[in-house]
Amino acid sequence: MGADKIPTLQSLEQPEKLQDVLRRDRGDDCLGCKIVGSGAFLGLAAYSYVSGMSQLEKQRAKIIQSNSMFGMRSRRFGITGISLGLLWMGIWRAVK
Repeated sequence: MGADKIPTLQSLEQPEKLQDVLRRDRGDDCLGCKIVGSGAFLGLAAYSYVSGMSQLEKQRAKIIQSNSMFGMRSRRFGITGISLGLLWMGIWRAVK
């Protein structure tokens, strides 16, 4: 027989430490998975930026004519923000 250790009731009532649970839950990704995952986010960032700015320039006259509260600057900022968010997720995916 092995040394089966029965946990005490007191040890079962205490919650586990969050860091220990997260450390056990984290899966190890292979290098290929990291490359494909980060490449997808980086590609989406580039595509989002290029196509967004292209569409924005095509619609420039309509946007300016509409006298909208959101002009060209805020729309450019939005496209750039989305692209930077995707870029950051790609870098984070490659590193973590």
